[in-house]
Amino acid sequence: MNSKKVLVVDDSNVMRQIIKNNLKQLGFKPDNLVDAEDGSVGLRKAGENKPDLIVSDWNMPKMTGIEFLKAVRADAGLKAIPFLMVTSETEKEKIMEAVQAGVSQYIVKPFNANQLEEKIKQIFK
Repeated sequence: MNSKKVLVVDDSNVMRQIIKNNLKQLGFKPDNLVDAEDGSVGLRKAGENKPDLIVSDWNMPKMTGIEFLKAVRADAGLKAIPFLMVTSETEKEKIMEAVQAGVSQYIVKPFNANQLEEKIKQIFK
């Protein structure tokens, strides 16, 4: 797991740091953690870095997490990358939309490193 590359996409710099710190606690190497401040930057970085996992917020300016997910799933070179949606969205319709768009796992804020680890383990098992 520790050699896997992770792309963290969130418009909040603080949230990106929290997620990256959680990933480091779980054994991911800092050099393998790339971040982006919105889905459009995330899409470009995903193309450049071919991550093993994308962890993305839902509510972002420019390109939302759901738009980003759909763009990743529509890209032949990226569509197989596991996608973990991190969000404060709890409505069933939103969760269903993410599932239909091909989300791998879903985690609701606030969360801790243990919950993040559980979701990541489910993705890679």
